[in-house]
Amino acid sequence: MPRMPPALQPKLYFPLDLNAGTNHAIINLIPKQYEVNMKKGNFLTIKPEQINDNTFKIIGGDWMLITAGNENSFNTMTASWGGLGILWHKKASFSFVRPTRYTYEFMEKDDLFTLTFFGGKHKDALNILGSKSGRDGDKISETGLTPVSVEPGAVTFQEAELVLLCKKLYFQDLDPKHFLDPELDSHYPEKDYHRMYVGEVISVFKKMDN
Repeated sequence: MPRMPPALQPKLYFPLDLNAGTNHAIINLIPKQYEVNMKKGNFLTIKPEQINDNTFKIIGGDWMLITAGNENSFNTMTASWGGLGILWHKKASFSFVRPTRYTYEFMEKDDLFTLTFFGGKHKDALNILGSKSGRDGDKISETGLTPVSVEPGAVTFQEAELVLLCKKLYFQDLDPKHFLDPELDSHYPEKDYHRMYVGEVISVFKKMDN
């Protein structure tokens, strides 16, 4: 499982602002060697309603990372299936993780997770994170992405354009008996049907314009 070396472990965190609305800079980088990048790494806390990206594009086209765990032990995976919306009068995210994925173990253990969007950038890194398993080694070091912490115990990446911090509300395993289109089962040749996680979006961080 990936672990940050001591020199890279965060000491400052994104503040968790449940009353997000006033835009303020978030300093998210700590190590001296990255100080030159701190300006580019600043984020604004915004309300979920202020997200103006096209959901179909940022998930299905640009892809996202689902990350669970904390700065001491975490894993991440690339996803191009999912959604955002309203459920139970809450701002909700809908994430799908196969039980065969290493990230599944972290999603099961932790209450918080992040959805990280890169605005169509870093596709090579996302390809690595989607095709390799954290069980087999430190795949994150291959990508050049920089893990950073989000209070009160979650992980995202400095290079993000948009970050959603989510708290798990509900899960359910997809049941092929409920597929109304029989072609859907073709996505599961190994019968490893996704577990769906409904998360409440409790904070949103957007990278400041340069």
